[in-house]
Amino acid sequence: MLDCGFAIRETVRRLARLGLVAEDISAIVVTHEHSDHIGGVAAFSRKYNLPVWLTHGTFSSSASQFRDAQVVHLFDCHHRFTIGDVEIEPYPVPHDAREPSQFVFGDGARRLGVLTDAGCSTPHIEATLDRCDALVLECNHDVDMLRNGPYPPGLKQRVAGRFGHLDNEASAALLARLDTSMLQHVIAAHLSDKNNLPHLARKALSRVLNCKEEWIGIAEQEAGFDWRQVL
Repeated sequence: MLDCGFAIRETVRRLARLGLVAEDISAIVVTHEHSDHIGGVAAFSRKYNLPVWLTHGTFSSSASQFRDAQVVHLFDCHHRFTIGDVEIEPYPVPHDAREPSQFVFGDGARRLGVLTDAGCSTPHIEATLDRCDALVLECNHDVDMLRNGPYPPGLKQRVAGRFGHLDNEASAALLARLDTSMLQHVIAAHLSDKNNLPHLARKALSRVLNCKEEWIGIAEQEAGFDWRQVL
């Protein structure tokens, strides 16, 4: 499981929506220490006896949460590791956290790339996400909606900054620089409920891929998204 920002009961409810139970989870991999990503990790790990994987920086900023947790593994953002049959390739991203990481998950034949919580793209990010079979890509906000929206000025500046979150057009520009010849699925993720709309994210990404807008999936805040098969 990638991140866990919910209480145990809510996490179990969300797993059930996908036909899973907590016992189906074998480990938790953490991107960074912000509460919406790590807030439920330690409790879920303790209850279900799950190992947790996170960077040295993420652990150092949240070590008190894991005093009674199960096994904690620390990884380097530039070294791959495996959990069961899944190879995990972490990579660093610009975000306002201690040592944030994002991931590409693979089985030797197919690759699923995940990128959220990044203020801008980098050549290393793009090299890592090249030729993925599926992508979960942050489309946090629409620039105009954020500018004219309800957030206070300081928060607007943080979200739009180089260590904040990718907007729709920035995500589209990143996608345009990738080799997408293997791409079977794209999910727009981490959409702000105050500063973005699903059709704006779909419009930006579909324009780059020259596909129908409805082909772009949306990770909804409440429902997430359904299973996708990567062939």
